[in-house]
Amino acid sequence: MSPRGRLSRKQRQAAEEQREDRPKREIAEVRRLVVAAAEAGQRLDKLLSLRLPELSRARVQQLIEQGLVLLEGKPVRAAERPDAGASVEVQLPQAQPARLEAMQLDLPVLYDDPHLLVIDKPAGIAVHPGAGAPRATVVHGLLHQVSDLVGIGGELRPGVVHRLDRDTSGCLVVAKTEPALRGLQALFKARRIAKQYLALVHGAPAEAGEFDTFYDRHPVDRKRFSSKASEGRRAVTRWRALRRGGGASLLDVELLTGRTHQIRAHFADAGFPLLADKLYGGTKREAKLPEDSPLRKAAEAIGRQALHARSLSFAHPITGEQISCLAPLPKDFLAALVAVGIDPASLA
Repeated sequence: MSPRGRLSRKQRQAAEEQREDRPKREIAEVRRLVVAAAEAGQRLDKLLSLRLPELSRARVQQLIEQGLVLLEGKPVRAAERPDAGASVEVQLPQAQPARLEAMQLDLPVLYDDPHLLVIDKPAGIAVHPGAGAPRATVVHGLLHQVSDLVGIGGELRPGVVHRLDRDTSGCLVVAKTEPALRGLQALFKARRIAKQYLALVHGAPAEAGEFDTFYDRHPVDRKRFSSKASEGRRAVTRWRALRRGGGASLLDVELLTGRTHQIRAHFADAGFPLLADKLYGGTKREAKLPEDSPLRKAAEAIGRQALHARSLSFAHPITGEQISCLAPLPKDFLAALVAVGIDPASLA
């Protein structure tokens, strides 16, 4: 075994003592492997994440820190570089109960299997707990609703792959297992998940078009983002107009990148803010309209930014099956369409 990265006697003793001091966790599975000649000299954490693809490198590092990875029967560092023929034991503990409280939210399910599920997220519910959403999030609801979670990072919780704004409704995919999580993350990174939205905006954008811009935090209002930045990450949004009426346009929007607030910022910066969007100028424009204006009535009917994640399509990361989910328009969005004279039945 290479001395590089090896624990000293004192460090090994301290690690073993620390391991003994931890609460005992029931081991669900033990993986044993022998380092191949081609793998000799690689970092142990990288080697294990390649040999055990269901475990991310971060998860392997976590197991090493917990003293659950043994090289020749002894705890080691993640930076250990074992020789060919060395034996490695990886102990996988039972997933811990989630630290969050399960809550009954009855989230509508569009697709469900042992690996992942797609829900129709209602508007008004944040996806993940945070400073502004400590309770009643999608994660809280899924902890109550999903009975076959295997665990993410050693904890019985769903794996959030992407997010929708609190007041955006529609399709959201969530992983139940680490392999599904890693597979979905790879699909999003490679832009191999088709995301289609419906947006109701002020004014009359072109029949079809594309925004391809830099994207970064707004220089003044740090809660907002801007597509007028001179540098930053790339953001690409395509759209085509479906219907128009009452001073508004219903757009079919495709996201080619997934930046925070991307659709809202792109259209607001172009002069076509979403109806009832408080952060990006929709409500400010509506406040200047007559009370009987169709646009104002539509904004009052929906009461949140008029954005709905209508569909999600991708190849299943585990089975390869093509998954296509469609989330029906919620009642508030339908009411807004009717207020501006757009017949929802014409969209079928």
